[in-house]
Amino acid sequence: MRVLDTERPMKVEQISIFVENKSGRLAEVTDVLAKSGINIRALSLADTADFGILRLIVDDTAKTLEVLKNNNFTVAKNEVVAVEVPDQPGGLARILSALQQNNVNVEYMYAFVRQSEGNAVLIFRFDEIEKAIAALHQTGFTILRHEDIQRV
Repeated sequence: MRVLDTERPMKVEQISIFVENKSGRLAEVTDVLAKSGINIRALSLADTADFGILRLIVDDTAKTLEVLKNNNFTVAKNEVVAVEVPDQPGGLARILSALQQNNVNVEYMYAFVRQSEGNAVLIFRFDEIEKAIAALHQTGFTILRHEDIQRV
């Protein structure tokens, strides 16, 4: 278990991009990022009939915002929480149980596996982010910081 360092933020910056639901638009986003040398660390894509929301965690948030805005994409930055657990059955269930016991609502989530460490990283958006961080920390979960994700 990692020691809580309250001087450093326990939130991860995420970029949300509104993408028209049409052929090639997602490729445009990734091409712009690639040409700018931006590395995508994690992503999630959710769609509706008319548009999708591409959520990214990248190695350089400020540059990503600038590049996407300069290329006429509608973007927003928000904060999420990254929780690391062993990549084994029951990891997610333990996290969700701790959140349920503390009446924390999950708005959305996505995950990836850290190949070098054999752990899963779950990215959460909560309705009450500080309450969620406290509940997860009190129950012994490892909460990653933005710089931890940038090095994945």
